[in-house]
Order: sequence, then C-alpha cells, then structure tokens
Amino acid sequence: MAQVVLVTGASSGIGRAIALTLHQNNFKVYGTSRSPERYLDLPFKMLALDLHNPQGFKRTLESILQIDGRIDVLINNAGAGITGPLEETPLAESRKAFETNFFGPMELINQVLPIMRGQKSGCIINISSIAGYMGLPFRGIYSATKSALEIITEAYRIELAPFNVRICSIAPGDFATNIAAGRYHAPVIAGSPYAETYGQTLTLIDDHVTLAPSPEPMAQKVLEVIKQNHPRPHYAVGTWLQKFSLVLKRLLPQKVYERMLRNHYKL
Repeated sequence: MAQVVLVTGASSGIGRAIALTLHQNNFKVYGTSRSPERYLDLPFKMLALDLHNPQGFKRTLESILQIDGRIDVLINNAGAGITGPLEETPLAESRKAFETNFFGPMELINQVLPIMRGQKSGCIINISSIAGYMGLPFRGIYSATKSALEIITEAYRIELAPFNVRICSIAPGDFATNIAAGRYHAPVIAGSPYAETYGQTLTLIDDHVTLAPSPEPMAQKVLEVIKQNHPRPHYAVGTWLQKFSLVLKRLLPQKVYERMLRNHYKL
C-alpha cells in the first residue's frame, strides 16, 4: 500500500519538487497551498492550508483521513523569507515570519501526532535552512525562525522516540525558487545608517538565488530520508561551499568565522 504524504507549500519551488518526486516514486501525495484551485494541473491533489490559520488544519487533515485513513509522512516545507536590518524591520513582520516558519509548522506537527501515534508509525521532516545555523546579516529574523525549527526538531525526537514517530530536519542552501518574490523586504531607507550595506547585501542575496541550481537535490534527499528507519537529527543540502561553511562554524574560533562572513558579504 502506498504511503500517504502531506507536503506543505507544494505549489512551487522546493515543495513542488519534493511532491513531484514522491508522486513519481509511488507515494500518495497531497500538497497544500493557500489557493489550491490555482494548481489543478499538478498530478497530485492540492488542499487548502494557511499556516496563519491553525483552526483550518484539522479540516485539511480530516479530508485526507476520509479518503486514505492515515497520514504516514508530513513534510513541513511551507515558509517565507524576510530581509532587513534588525533595527528597521517592523516587529509585526518579524512576528508574521515566526508564525509562518515556526509556530505554524509546530502546530501542524502537534495536530498530526495523534494520527501517527494511533498508527504506531510516522515520519516528519522539517525543511529548515542552512541560514538557520548562523546569524546572517540582514536576514537575522529568517535565520532565527529556521534555527528555532531546527532546535525543536531535536526536542521532538526525544519526546517521540517511544511512539515510533521519526522526525528530522533537512536544511537547504540556495536553490532556484520564487522565494525572493514572496519575501518581505524591509525598505532601503534613504539616509539610514544601513542604506548602503543593506542595499548591496540585498542585491547579493537575490543574485545567489537567481544563480542557484534547481531544487531537485532536496527532493532526492527527502526521498532518501523517508526510506530510513533511523534518520539523523539534521541534514544539509546545498553546494560544497555552503555545506563546508557549517563545518567551519564548528571548527573555527567564533570571531574568525564572523570575519569570514563579513568578508563574504563585503561588510
């Protein structure tokens, strides 16, 4: 019997690549979007889900249970970018980013867990970010949201061990997606002490996404991890340099690594 998978944010980018790959490998895939009616051409069923409306999660999950009676895998992929100097980023936008990238996925996990406990099995994969391993300039809020998702993954693993529910995180580097289009950008304010440095960093960030490879490696890693009985807590997928930066962060003195980041962003 095909495993039933729920992939949030499956309309584009990494989520779409994951959902298509799993569909092609004989999983029963459900994707989510705030506007599922716009994606009727996809070969898997799209359901409505808004991470800012946890009351609606139950309706989405019940619609899957009515058809298949189970949910074997949850891929917490949906998220949103945010850039800006920490001093100038509106607090409301920072809270919104945490709702999308942290509290929404956490609540979805909590609503899926009773289903998986009842099945005595399940797999949850949180799509975080390599940015969550370091405080990146002008992406501090985004880094914080993804770092928080990484940390609760570790706590969930220990709490869920008695129930045969596997959980881990996979952190992508830069991939060619439309995240820049949906990202909140704090404006570059004329006369701001950050106007020059933030402006040049914003251009660099967008260039990295534009020149990045397709998200297929992320989809293949998700497929690989789902098949593992005992996945590691964390995985990273990206260019050699992006993954090596995580090794350097563990090995280098803190100020040396900070200087390396400043040089990378020309700050």
